[in-house]
Amino acid sequence: MSLLLDPAAQDLLFREARTANTFTDEPVTDEQVQAIYDLVKYGPTSLNQSPLRVVLVRSPEARERLVRHMAEGNQKKTATAPLVAILAADNEFHEELPQLFPHFPQAKDIFAGDRGVREKSAALNATLQAAYFILGIRAAGLAAGPMAGLDFEGVQKEFLDDDHTPLMVVNIGKPGPEAWFPRGPRLAYDDVVTTV
Repeated sequence: MSLLLDPAAQDLLFREARTANTFTDEPVTDEQVQAIYDLVKYGPTSLNQSPLRVVLVRSPEARERLVRHMAEGNQKKTATAPLVAILAADNEFHEELPQLFPHFPQAKDIFAGDRGVREKSAALNATLQAAYFILGIRAAGLAAGPMAGLDFEGVQKEFLDDDHTPLMVVNIGKPGPEAWFPRGPRLAYDDVVTTV
């Protein structure tokens, strides 16, 4: 066997997992979210950067404020999911590099003087972390509904500040009836991988 990961775990994380569109009303607890984060925080990033920031939208009033910024097709899903998370990139992540990358104390200085470089690096590495977060949701036996159909500027103004850039909104919970669309096709190995 080429993979060490148990086939059931491969199914849970990839083959059988899908983007959920409906959820049951079973709540998602803070303990579950902490367990997800405590697992996925070990995913690799450049210079051990950790720019991902997660805003859990729990209160009905905050949910209502968020739904207004979602694309029409995503509003009902976001309004009814047990938990919704806004995933964002912290563009001031470099301030934490002395703690996170102590064997290279000058790492912070690489980013200190150039906001554009910081934003690019934050976007790349926070997006990596967001992908790990989605896999962590699946590892917890939950389903994720990540969405980019939203008013990013509106979400930033409503929930974040100028130092944080929203990446996506993720609905989280146990999949409900008719949660899945049919599995979409994927490219074959030979369509993607070349050897030089």
